[in-house]
Amino acid sequence: MSPNLAGLPPRYLRTPEAARFLSLSGRTLEKHRTYGTGPAYRKLGGRVVYSIEDLQAWANRGAVTSTSDPAGSILPAKRHENHATERGARSYR
Repeated sequence: MSPNLAGLPPRYLRTPEAARFLSLSGRTLEKHRTYGTGPAYRKLGGRVVYSIEDLQAWANRGAVTSTSDPAGSILPAKRHENHATERGARSYR
């Protein structure tokens, strides 16, 4: 007999649920994934999923305590020169 899993919270979230968890649009989360600036994700059977722990850790990287603090370490969802160069990607100007 299998254990009752009905009471367990989901361990992984698909893109729409992960975006809601972060209060982002699904498209913004997809862009972060494309540019490598977003939270860690996994591919399970061709599906992109995010662990709640990875989403929370990524969100925590942007935490600051006042407006005078340096900005958090979360980059915008766009191509970044130094990030593209690190990956060996071609620079487009």
